[in-house]
Amino acid sequence: MTDADEPEVLDALIVGAGFSGLYALHYLRQRGVHARVLETAENVGGTWLVNRYPGARCDIESIEYSYSFSEEIQQEWTWTETMPAQPEIEAYLRFVADRLDLRRDIAFNTTVSAMTFDGAAAEWVVDTAAGQRLRARFVIAASGILSAPLQPDIAGIDDFAGTTLYTGRWPKEGHDLTGRRVGVVGTGSTGVQLIPVVARDVGQLYVFQRSAAYTLPWEVRQFAPGELDELKANYGQIRAAQRAHPVGAARLSAFSVLLDMLSRPPLKSASRDEQLRAISEHGVLGALNWGDLFFDIEANRMATRLYGEAIARIVHDPETAAALVPTYPFACKRPIIDQGYYETFNRDNVSLVDLRREPIETVTAAGIRTSRGDYDLDVIVYATGFDAMTGALSRIDVRGRDGQSLRDTWAEQGPVSYLGLQVAGFPNLFTVQGPGSPSAATNFVTALEQHVEWIGDCITYLRTAGMRTIEALPTAQAEWIEHTTSLVAATVLAHPTCNSWYNGGNVPGKKRMYMGYTGGIPEYRRRCDEIAAAGYTGFRLG
Repeated sequence: MTDADEPEVLDALIVGAGFSGLYALHYLRQRGVHARVLETAENVGGTWLVNRYPGARCDIESIEYSYSFSEEIQQEWTWTETMPAQPEIEAYLRFVADRLDLRRDIAFNTTVSAMTFDGAAAEWVVDTAAGQRLRARFVIAASGILSAPLQPDIAGIDDFAGTTLYTGRWPKEGHDLTGRRVGVVGTGSTGVQLIPVVARDVGQLYVFQRSAAYTLPWEVRQFAPGELDELKANYGQIRAAQRAHPVGAARLSAFSVLLDMLSRPPLKSASRDEQLRAISEHGVLGALNWGDLFFDIEANRMATRLYGEAIARIVHDPETAAALVPTYPFACKRPIIDQGYYETFNRDNVSLVDLRREPIETVTAAGIRTSRGDYDLDVIVYATGFDAMTGALSRIDVRGRDGQSLRDTWAEQGPVSYLGLQVAGFPNLFTVQGPGSPSAATNFVTALEQHVEWIGDCITYLRTAGMRTIEALPTAQAEWIEHTTSLVAATVLAHPTCNSWYNGGNVPGKKRMYMGYTGGIPEYRRRCDEIAAAGYTGFRLG
């Protein structure tokens, strides 16, 4: 190969054109860094592009689940609902990409298949599925924390003669379910959002429940006339409150509700009358709104029993109500916003199939067969979750120093990283919202802005100082993982019965480890700023 055949060396290559990738491209451009984005999909949007299933919605208010870096974008974009649905978020990200002229540096329909660090050149060699090869001094993995859908491991899944749909890759043109016999497999956040919506149109809906979920009843509404204008006028104070808030969402959100619970009276000291009054006044939320549930597993179990009583007041059929009571500790999994989920099971055309009592044996040409019988279906929808945090990068063959495999590293050691920003052994590879970052327990957008700005400033520093590499030290990484896991050691998140995507418990064979930082965004930002100001302690610069 001649020198003329050698690929251009980019300053930075960004993987993914969702929230993180778009801001990373813009931020690096502003600092004179030559960057390019590779995106496997046909457009911008990330997880909000492909998760088009009916009912898909964010659990954080729209005015906070949005970029804060541009006053012009804040003022020009018009949100229509308090909590945005998928189509509006997708449209917002397209607007941002066009407003900032980002598309000219994004290669769509381009899947990264392998990345190899060339130690001699201090560059990453990046290969695409189409056979293209690129080189970059730095790689920023903005591939998302919920962007790698899990393929359900169910016998006979390819034998079904009807229509098979996956919530994580819903058809762009939608799918008409009117009058059809539909089975939904999975009742996590996606299932809870999807089920009440499709139940209105289908002929018969069978909900195949693998694990009952806790939900938070929620009111989502259109903005009243003048309401959004008033909020926009106060965006300075709103953003300041966001940055100071532990979860990066100072207004009403699923996360802020959980945080507020910590200040409530303990359930274990509440009288029976007080407990019943709580669910009479607040329904299922009243069963959970106590201050000792996060640290006391017995209090948590008491709350579950009370939660079951609250469900029984909503769901008419006693057997169905009992089956809807979760069996894992509350707060172990991400809270789910609920718009009429339990009420849906009172519909004549909706039936719950409890897979704890009758597990699926196989999918047949006609539908789903459980240990108790056959369910004839026209459509099967799989809402079976994600390989969170590490899944997107693990699906790429990433090789660091001396051919070290990132996939193997995470399989053997667990989802390790330093600050959620780098993994030891993989120089010049930055992860946005990697394991050990605040992402899973916060407002994703607030957290990603801090990540992108820290990474962009770090690259600028290295270029100015004439440094070619930055690499997390194994000792710093080990200390960070010890710190992040110690923060949850005394909580239900570390209890043996807690299996969720937070700790990889939803993926067979994945090493269990809580993958988030729960110290809050302000404290995390302080630590990161302190590390940078001291010359990037915990990293080796070369």
